[in-house]
Amino acid sequence: MSDDATPMTSYRPYLLRALTEWINDNGMTPHILVDAGMPGVRVPPGTVREGRVVLNIADRAVVGLQMDNEWIGFTARFGGVSQPVHVPIGAVLAVYARETGQGMVLPEEAAGGSHAHGDEEGTETGGPDTEGPDTPPDGPANPSPGKRPHLRVVK
Repeated sequence: MSDDATPMTSYRPYLLRALTEWINDNGMTPHILVDAGMPGVRVPPGTVREGRVVLNIADRAVVGLQMDNEWIGFTARFGGVSQPVHVPIGAVLAVYARETGQGMVLPEEAAGGSHAHGDEEGTETGGPDTEGPDTPPDGPANPSPGKRPHLRVVK
């Protein structure tokens, strides 16, 4: 590949929309894990735990869901009060089905991607039911284990 190739747009919004559609088509409830510390994230403060928030984006749980290449936006009820939610696509760490945990931790984009994260050194690339290529998810190979997204199956 030559260095003068036209840069491609981010693939994250396409993965997010495709996985959400797949989860909905299977009659499950799509949830997204969001890094609430990223610039531009607007969620009710009481919903944030350890710098992250899980949002139910099922049609029955939100009003006016919009997912474009830059943002996810909708209105949802938190504690009985309707509140707007705005999340930049780059802040979405994972999308998964609540009922099964199946889904995907969204991979980081290579430098040069239009929405690449420059502040994180590494991340998991497998979902809750996949394994990493050579090391376990909590292996010492990751230089910044505190910044990695993680999902836990809670029964």
